[in-house]
Amino acid sequence: MSFTPVILWSDALVFLLLAAGIATAWYIRRREHLLLPWRRVAQSSVAMVSLLVLSLFIAVGLLDTLHYRAALPEQNNGETVYSPEVLSVFDKLVEPLRVRTEKTYSEPFAITLYAKESITDTQGNVLRDYPRLRYGGAHLADESQRNGDVAKRALLGALGGLLAGLLIALGCRRWLLQRNLPLRALLIATLAIAVLIGATIYLATAYHVLGTDKVGQDVLYLSLKSIRTGLIIGTVTTLVTLPLALFLGVAAGYFRGWVDDVIQYVYTVLSSIPSVLLIAAAVLIMQVTIDTHPEWFDTTAARADLRLVALCLILGLTSWTGLCRLLRGEALKLREMEYIQAAQSFGVSSMRILTRHIMPNVMHIILIALVMDFSALVLAEAVLSYVGVGVDPSMISFGTMINAARLEMGREPMVWWALAAAFGFMLVLVLAANLFADAVRDAFDPRLNRTET
Repeated sequence: MSFTPVILWSDALVFLLLAAGIATAWYIRRREHLLLPWRRVAQSSVAMVSLLVLSLFIAVGLLDTLHYRAALPEQNNGETVYSPEVLSVFDKLVEPLRVRTEKTYSEPFAITLYAKESITDTQGNVLRDYPRLRYGGAHLADESQRNGDVAKRALLGALGGLLAGLLIALGCRRWLLQRNLPLRALLIATLAIAVLIGATIYLATAYHVLGTDKVGQDVLYLSLKSIRTGLIIGTVTTLVTLPLALFLGVAAGYFRGWVDDVIQYVYTVLSSIPSVLLIAAAVLIMQVTIDTHPEWFDTTAARADLRLVALCLILGLTSWTGLCRLLRGEALKLREMEYIQAAQSFGVSSMRILTRHIMPNVMHIILIALVMDFSALVLAEAVLSYVGVGVDPSMISFGTMINAARLEMGREPMVWWALAAAFGFMLVLVLAANLFADAVRDAFDPRLNRTET
């Protein structure tokens, strides 16, 4: 084979979450009382546009989760030898962005490096000038042609994106109308996103749209690669947070007594420890363990991935207390409801009461909390990587981009585009998640008066 599939730990967890999401959607679809709040969400223009933006981020993250190792040209006694570099389907799709590296920094849409260097002209004279880039604007004779070429390519790409957006809109129009979705908002958002993507793709074939970093890597490529790391931190952490918070919170509220006292003591102690210090200590212990066992890993990607998964576990073990406290309070209230007391008087077991009555009535709190915590976890990764206790330095993430960019903010002239790119992508991701979370919260809030049509 020309490649061999590679499944990292984080890939397996993503596939598990995807399967759980599909199973949950199928379960909800078959029950009208569970489907009703989601229909309210679907009628919100802001929620649907936010979900459309989030879907694009999720698509990039899933493509970047399908990993493989390419076969090398040479063979060992007829046996195929595979590259130690682990790539993804996304890397293959955007291969020009990945392989077209420059010498060092260059501004967005630049055709020369950012700083002057000593170069030798055709006559052998040594001059101080801005060297031309190997790839960015290489088709141009001089810089005077750049602005016109950029405008032309942006216009052609935008027209191509608009045409593709119109085809998508026409193809989905009937489907949207049948499901009573906000047609106008979704069509406008689809066209706007298609125009932006079309212009960016066409420009990226000839220029570094967001510039290059210190080692000449395309910043647009780094920003897109950072999406997977942010999504994994924001979603895989729930695999640890949810079981702990659900089990302990419901048990504390329902059983009360010494069970409640023990659980309250545990989460009160954890909450009293500064979270950054607790996470930093756990990450450092994990890092020492990984460094002392290099035989565990056959590639650097596997090593960095294990650190990412360990960070998710650490964040999950240190961030379940807030949701646990909410579920405890809700379980205390539900325990006094008439139908719970009736079930107890008829001799129904505690486990059956918990699974059939308590759990379903706290699921809306769990859903709202997890959706709203997603953006907080994405920001947490950036902060932790910024202070050096986040993901592995070899892994591309918003935090590592910001950490590398902060060292260049004091340069003269200032290198600003890497920080701006990471900030922009993270802002769009977190803003879309927050807007969608607000719509979910409003749809599931029983205190709001609604009239169903």
